[in-house]
Amino acid sequence: MGSEGPKSVTIHVTGFKKFQGVAENPSETIVSNLKNFVERRGLPSSVTLGSCTVLETAGDGALPMLYKIMESGVSVENSLSNEQIVWLHFGVNSGALKFAIERQAVNEATFRCADELGWQPQQLPIVLGDGGTSQTRKTPCSIEAILQFLKKKGYDVTISDDAGRFVCNYVYYHSLRFAEQKDSALQLFDEMPIRDVITWNLLISGHGRYGFPDRALYLYSQMVSHGTKETSSTFSSVLGICTAAGFHQAGIQVHCRVILFGFSMNIFVRSSLVDLYIHMGLVDIALGLFNDFPERNLAMWNLVLCGFCELGRSNELLRSYTNMKMEGIKPNGLTLCYLIRGCGNERFLDGGNQLHCYTIKFGWSESNIFVANALVDFYSACGSVTDARKSFEVIPARDVISWNSVVSVYAENGFSLDALEIFTSMQLWGKRPSIRSFVGFLNLSSGTKNVILGKQVHCYILKLGFDSGSVHVQSALIDMYGKCGDMDTSVSVFEGVPRRTLECCNSLMTSLLHCGVVEDAVEMFGLMVDEGIGFDEVSLSTTLKSLSVSASGSLASCRLVHCFVVKSGFESDVVVSCSLIDAYSRSGHVELSRQVFEEFPLPNVVCFTSIINGYARNGKGKEGLEMLEAMIQKCLKPDNVTFLCVLAGCNHSGLVEEGKLVFNSMKTLHGIYPDRQHYSCMVDLLGRAGFLDEAEELLIQAPVKDDPVMWSSLLRSCRVHINEEVGRRVAKILTGA
Repeated sequence: MGSEGPKSVTIHVTGFKKFQGVAENPSETIVSNLKNFVERRGLPSSVTLGSCTVLETAGDGALPMLYKIMESGVSVENSLSNEQIVWLHFGVNSGALKFAIERQAVNEATFRCADELGWQPQQLPIVLGDGGTSQTRKTPCSIEAILQFLKKKGYDVTISDDAGRFVCNYVYYHSLRFAEQKDSALQLFDEMPIRDVITWNLLISGHGRYGFPDRALYLYSQMVSHGTKETSSTFSSVLGICTAAGFHQAGIQVHCRVILFGFSMNIFVRSSLVDLYIHMGLVDIALGLFNDFPERNLAMWNLVLCGFCELGRSNELLRSYTNMKMEGIKPNGLTLCYLIRGCGNERFLDGGNQLHCYTIKFGWSESNIFVANALVDFYSACGSVTDARKSFEVIPARDVISWNSVVSVYAENGFSLDALEIFTSMQLWGKRPSIRSFVGFLNLSSGTKNVILGKQVHCYILKLGFDSGSVHVQSALIDMYGKCGDMDTSVSVFEGVPRRTLECCNSLMTSLLHCGVVEDAVEMFGLMVDEGIGFDEVSLSTTLKSLSVSASGSLASCRLVHCFVVKSGFESDVVVSCSLIDAYSRSGHVELSRQVFEEFPLPNVVCFTSIINGYARNGKGKEGLEMLEAMIQKCLKPDNVTFLCVLAGCNHSGLVEEGKLVFNSMKTLHGIYPDRQHYSCMVDLLGRAGFLDEAEELLIQAPVKDDPVMWSSLLRSCRVHINEEVGRRVAKILTGA
């Protein structure tokens, strides 16, 4: 339209609102201020500025307003007056350093991240009726002429054939399609470059927020190389990205620039530095930066508390809270959440109860949903299901997290019927289950070997589509079927995983070990290494446990896995080291087990118990007794498993007197009451050595006096030592005569 010398031109302009979590969108700034600018500067007499509209940063969310303004802008009166209409759309290209005029839009919606309404389509046509995703629509504007005109004016502009696959492309395609149908408007999409510090900051923070820390740091380096000076917002954003992504060395380098340009006393920058060093584990440096800052506010204190909470350092967390109160700073809801989580991590029930009283006194548990949910999680962590339910019941406006938390509480603590009841109520209230809820149910199915419940949960997971999008759900499914003995389905779920992750591989390995398919579990570890998936402490300990009971568990195999342990730095992990001790001792090389034990920096009760068990397995009871003595000298308290291993060593070595001393010391010196296994081991020890009367007397004193297994063991000893008198009494007890 308007090809016969238009009387006038009306330009309608659109931009986009700021994306979630960023301070500003340049296109919004331009469009919002354009009318005032035009009023001051003016336009040629034949040109009119029409509507200036800021659209939602969402695909379908932007369309209602877009079509409304386009319909109103293209009317019958416009057509009769031979008026030419131009639609100018402004977007943002986060990867460009110059303006780009978009030549076309593609009929494909593949959003790299969810838009502002939570929608994230993948390889879908924008307009289904237009055909496939390869369909394009081109602008009718003469963009080459526009390009030459702008270049003559000194603007650095380029032409682009790819508007991306996010909201800009989505809106542009609909706009071009509308213009083609109306045959009445020219459409042009211009994507803005990166120049000033505000736009640089916007891009850097946006890339960090949406999971592209490498690109964010690259943009920061480009910003510096282009001579743009950093602001406090730049430094706090970049430091936050370094902290979240674990780019600690880069964070230290940024700290140097902070000092160089004099931003050390800015509260936002200082807070980001404190957060960085806490997450690096350099707590002394972090606290030094924090304590040297004169104007510590609640937000800064919360940052320190958050860091300690995420690191699991609950003692420092609670100590910092005490110092905070001494400075007269009152906690807010966020503070209480961190403190409650910290008490939950330490199973510190008294401390959590005190905080609960505080929240009730000042109304936090009713007015703040995050505090209320934290209390439910706290009681769950402490195993207090009743208190968790009570905390849930008093929440006035329960959200999805509240429901999912209480479902998980019941599921994780084995209350399947209660969990199902809450799960059903949750759906009646229109709340969607979360990944945590499903994982809790699957773990419950695993623990109770309830494959029927597991399959029902699996069906619901498939219905909601959680099976393909969550590594935790996939891993829990593999584990559930394996623990329930259905290895075929476990393997089938694993093979259906789109991308094999370390967590899923570990679940399959533990399932194979549980079902006794140990050779395949060992082979799985080799595949993980060969395919570059990697391994962690779970992979290593599972492989070593498999080697312990496998026919292929040779010394060479154990040494090979030991090399992986040392190379990957897991030799200080308790579980891995104990698995190594066990693997070497099972292969008959207890001297290598002792070497692993000696190299462990701070052996605990579990480590001592493992080496004592290794000695017992190899008939070295005296060495086991020596390790028990060394353990006590280090002020470590042996538990019932430790004593069982010591007694087993005495049994295999025929150390009767030593065994009796250890058995008697359990209750008198260590406050541990012997259970059925301890009595069974002592009866076997005394019976093997011919102390049949003592064994009989011990059984009479045992908590479980009619245990047929222990009495049968004594009867066998009577047969070996040809003691008819004791044998007759034992036989009477077994037969009930």
